[in-house]
Amino acid sequence: MGCWRGPSTVLACLLLLRPLPSPACPAACRCSSGEVDCSGHALRKVPQSLSANTSTLWLGYNFITMLGPHSFPPLPRLLLLSLPHNRLGLIHSQALVGLGALQELDLSNNYLTVLTPETFLPLTSLATLNLGSNRLGELDPGVLHALPQLRALFLQDNPWVCSCDILPLWSWLSHNREKLREESLLLCRVPEQLNKYPIMSFRNESFRQCQETSLSAQHYIAFLIIGPFSFMASIFFCTFMGSIIVIYHNLRKESHFSGRPRICRGC
Repeated sequence: MGCWRGPSTVLACLLLLRPLPSPACPAACRCSSGEVDCSGHALRKVPQSLSANTSTLWLGYNFITMLGPHSFPPLPRLLLLSLPHNRLGLIHSQALVGLGALQELDLSNNYLTVLTPETFLPLTSLATLNLGSNRLGELDPGVLHALPQLRALFLQDNPWVCSCDILPLWSWLSHNREKLREESLLLCRVPEQLNKYPIMSFRNESFRQCQETSLSAQHYIAFLIIGPFSFMASIFFCTFMGSIIVIYHNLRKESHFSGRPRICRGC
């Protein structure tokens, strides 16, 4: 065999036969075959030394309170991201950049109170989203419109405020009911008279008063534009009419004095 021609050749052959080193695994995690498990290690932020080949990332039961801009290194093959049972209260609009292949995201059992549509824009492949057991009182349906591949949505056990403001979300859910999971646990919390009332039991008639009294954004803009103009117009009109009245009285006064007989001092 050609590998036995000399010591240097033998060393080169051994180096070629040596298996390639596996990508580094974060100290607080366990890694195998693209799966990285960092659960239950009191982590306060996402580990950065993650292999680009990571396909599954478990980060549950930690102390992560926020996801700032670019919280994750580029993970083009990540399919599942699990973040339940943290203290997550804020997700920056650029936090999930680089996770375009993600198909399943679990954010359940956290402290989330608000989400913006920009947050999920990078997740064009997301099929399953779990937002259960957070502190969401309302949810902009634009958040869900940003997920074109969404197939399964979990919203249970949140303190939903069942006022007129929930109408856009209810409307989206009514048209995408097949995507909603745990529907029986989607309950109102506020107001008290609707506590534990199933949100999906509402009908169009339930929101009739909201639809009759609600004003669109165009109406408010019109009011903001017309209001100052009408105010200025009223001031101008009052000033103009006041000037006319003053001029009229002055003219009457002059005509009154010109018609009176003059007293001749020399007479």
